[in-house]
Amino acid sequence: MIYRRRLEEIREEQGIKKRNISLMLGLNVDVYGQYEREYYIMPLKHLLKVGSYFKISIDYIFNFTNIKQYKNMNYDVDIKEAGMRLKEFRKENKLTQQELASNLNVVNTIISKYERGEFLIATHTLYTICKKYNISADYLLGKTNEPKYLK
Repeated sequence: MIYRRRLEEIREEQGIKKRNISLMLGLNVDVYGQYEREYYIMPLKHLLKVGSYFKISIDYIFNFTNIKQYKNMNYDVDIKEAGMRLKEFRKENKLTQQELASNLNVVNTIISKYERGEFLIATHTLYTICKKYNISADYLLGKTNEPKYLK
């Protein structure tokens, strides 16, 4: 993934210490540091909090765009809406759950659970979908209606 540079850049631009971000997330500073350096993949719930805190898009964090904030961006995520958008995206691309799961190297039951809004999509899975299909993470999460697809 490529959020390492962006997370550090965003934090340093604002003059915020890792300690402050880790406290906001309820994490040990060492754990946050490992996420920021990408030793471990940061769970999406934490990336969403960081995005809300700094008022920046997930697409920006993922380095998909240089646009920090979309017009009319919502900072809350409704997992049911995110699930519906994932299903809509899958059908628009004429993919079965099994095909999408296979393309992402996950089991199809997890795609089903994401689509039903039972689980928030995993960071790596979201990143992979967006990178592979050129779709906005913020759109899939229901944080924005535009843009849907990235350039």
